Amino acid sequence: MNIPLLTPELIEAFIIVFIRVSAMILMVPIFGERRVPFMVTWGLSLLISSLLFPLVEKQAAPAVDLDFLSFALRIGGELAIGVIIGFAARFIFAGIQVAGELIGVQIGFSIANVIDPASNQQVSLITEIQYMLALLLFLTVDAHHIFIAAIAESYQAVPPLSFHFSGELLQTLIHLSRDIFIIAIKISAPITAILLFTNVGMGVIARTVPQMNIFIVSFPIQIAVGLLFLGLTAPVFVELAQRFFLGIAGETSMLLRLMPS
Repeated sequence: MNIPLLTPELIEAFIIVFIRVSAMILMVPIFGERRVPFMVTWGLSLLISSLLFPLVEKQAAPAVDLDFLSFALRIGGELAIGVIIGFAARFIFAGIQVAGELIGVQIGFSIANVIDPASNQQVSLITEIQYMLALLLFLTVDAHHIFIAAIAESYQAVPPLSFHFSGELLQTLIHLSRDIFIIAIKISAPITAILLFTNVGMGVIARTVPQMNIFIVSFPIQIAVGLLFLGLTAPVFVELAQRFFLGIAGETSMLLRLMPS
């Protein structure tokens, strides 16, 4: 077996491939989590880069006529490819977290927050439960395989150092960011509606029975009703989350088609 000679051009081409692959891996919700060991994330990036490099070695060879500024911008484009593709999943998880916050506020759990190790921020208990459940569903439907396949597909759609940020790509990203609120409403709407009717009922009781301290009574009722319907609507949450995750493949393909210069 012939071992290829390590030349500066070969090393530079491998670094170009590694930058795009590592950016994608770091943006994937599973591999890019803070709770995942540092060596696992970078080791996986190095492994995938080593497997892809023989296939894209000639494409990754940097052009000799590029000046330093142009080459730096092209390298930034390689990073942007990974970040933009990762946003396709990050937007879904952001929508799920917003839904958890809406439900937590309605139930009354916004008072008791916990530290989310992924974002290092305080979130409600409902948000953390739904986020962890979404991670399990993400693995169940093999959505992480979609991103691994998207890494290889990206070199067919967008050759190395050929990224172009167009206005159409920006509009698509804005459209995907809008889905954060659509996802949040779809997931939280059933529980929010039930709790709204519960609050209306408590208001009617407060008017008809003024002797009752409705402010104290409403707290346990809201929690009980909220947790009850959170469990009853769990199949709806699972079905919606699976549908969102399975749609990532189409979104990544659409984004890749808008990137070449």
